[in-house]
Amino acid sequence: MSRRPSGSTGAPRRNSSPETREIPLAHDIVMPGYSITISPGILESAGIVVHAAARAHRYAIVTDINVAARFGQRLLESFDPLPAQLFTFAGGEEYKTRDSWARLTDDIAEAGFGRDCAIVSLGGGVTTDLAGFVAATYMRGVPVAHVPTSLLAMVDASVGGKAGVDIPAGKNLVGAFHQPCSVIVDPLVLESLPRQELRAGFAEVLKHGVIADAPFFDRMARAIPQLAQPGGEAGHAMLEAVRRGIAIKCDIVRRDEREEGIRAVLNFGHTLGHAIELVSHFAIPHGEAVAIGMVLEARLAERTGVAEQGTRDRIANALAAAGLPTAVPADLSANALIAATRADKKARGGTVRYALPRRVGAMAGEESGWTIPVDDAAVHEVLAGR
Repeated sequence: MSRRPSGSTGAPRRNSSPETREIPLAHDIVMPGYSITISPGILESAGIVVHAAARAHRYAIVTDINVAARFGQRLLESFDPLPAQLFTFAGGEEYKTRDSWARLTDDIAEAGFGRDCAIVSLGGGVTTDLAGFVAATYMRGVPVAHVPTSLLAMVDASVGGKAGVDIPAGKNLVGAFHQPCSVIVDPLVLESLPRQELRAGFAEVLKHGVIADAPFFDRMARAIPQLAQPGGEAGHAMLEAVRRGIAIKCDIVRRDEREEGIRAVLNFGHTLGHAIELVSHFAIPHGEAVAIGMVLEARLAERTGVAEQGTRDRIANALAAAGLPTAVPADLSANALIAATRADKKARGGTVRYALPRRVGAMAGEESGWTIPVDDAAVHEVLAGR
């Protein structure tokens, strides 16, 4: 764990305050209590947006060591002359733990941050979840703003207020709902994202199309093979992936903030996807695990008579075109995967409930809380390729 005060690299301080600087032309999505600002180049002005939403005495920027090296100083300078400080942790899902939460909260407290501070996350989904949990619990709750730097975090983790950490029994089993005060999305940061991480984000983009918007799914399925290549980040298609992906999640979250109904559809691909992550000891990253989970759960929907035939193939073809895996690695035990699903938050009364598609663009289960109970025998058959 490391800390660095703003300005420690010797970068020149700006003479203007955040209140007097202008931000780039932005596209805003308004949520209850906060706005999501989407604008190419807005990273340099993120401090203005955060300060307008949370006029804190000091800002604690939580980020992993890799993202800190790429974007940490730029975000610090956007707050100048307001006091902001970086707090870092080692990157990766394996560090989204109670130990990392404890070290971060201890470091922030030792640095003298009080009840009048705000937390700012800078990074991907792991950082967003972890920083959100720090904010939800520090001083019994302080504001948090998210500055996502991965496609997955932009369209999924930064929106909706879920925060938490993993424990040995499963992913995200300890956490809280803590809505951000602001989300600042700069699509230009995707230009430095490793190809594998960019492709992982396309799993969530396509998932949003499956659950709510078939034409968007088809447009992305056509565009993603090019977007996933080097130099493919800019342009209208990537901006649509970010904007429409966020808008779909926002529409669902507005209707169900605490996952008591329709928000469950966002878990499509995640029940088996989380199991794959856990059983692989996170060797398979989240986006890839969700891609495999989407294919398996779409096949499960077909086998149980929930989905139209061909739904699985349509989803699998789009994911494969994005360079994402669509099958479970042979070394992962079906029994271990099914056991892992039982620790999932969506299990009820010993039965695992799945968010399943009726077809691309529409989910099943409205009459049963948007999830459908599926017995283990059917899951075994799907995992066996039958």
